Amino acid sequence: MLIQAARLAACCHSPCAYFVLQVIYARRKYKISPPETTGHPEFERIFRAQVNCSEYFPIFISLLWVAGIFFHQGVAAASGLLYLCARLQYFHGYARAPSGLGPLYASARLLWLLLGLAVAGLLGHFLPLGDAAGRWLRLVFPW
Repeated sequence: MLIQAARLAACCHSPCAYFVLQVIYARRKYKISPPETTGHPEFERIFRAQVNCSEYFPIFISLLWVAGIFFHQGVAAASGLLYLCARLQYFHGYARAPSGLGPLYASARLLWLLLGLAVAGLLGHFLPLGDAAGRWLRLVFPW
């Protein structure tokens, strides 16, 4: 249930809603008609931040689901919500000034964490019980 709540928050937050609306508002503000992607520097930053977030969204959703199913729903959901907060901070920081990349690195670290959780969960699930690594994983990650 937690993983579904995080996914719902992700779908409402990322490329589908808020960031796209910000690009639409910037297009209207700076009078840049689609399909143009260049113009005022502030529009270009908003557009690039939205595209960057959209590029990482499929990776995020995939890792969120695999980590939630095979590792632990609560840990995956918490990591997912932290990732979404970091992406929102990145979007606003980059839209103001291109030097605002600190939250981008935080979100990248959270993606690596989700990848690690997903791999650990998959290894723990699919390794035979007789393997020493499988026993070790089940001892370290009992869920």
